[in-house]
Amino acid sequence: MFDSSELRDELQALKGEVARLLNTTSEGIFDTTKSRAEALADQIKAALNDLSETLSEQEGGAEHIISDRPIASLASAFALGVVIGFTLRRH
Repeated sequence: MFDSSELRDELQALKGEVARLLNTTSEGIFDTTKSRAEALADQIKAALNDLSETLSEQEGGAEHIISDRPIASLASAFALGVVIGFTLRRH
């Protein structure tokens, strides 16, 4: 007929198997997420290094343009400041 000890043993085995599967799944998800985060961090570092190199190269060009035309550069900076001031005042 009905054997409660056999049912209890099967339920305990099932409980242990489910716990093992859940732990395996959570560890796998953690490892996958960690590797994706590390890959994203590496991509961000590479992009920042590229940006740094580009800005370093362009810095010399900007200094050259400003030193060749100091009055025009000063007038441009002033005009840009006025435009930004009016824009910020309206909002």
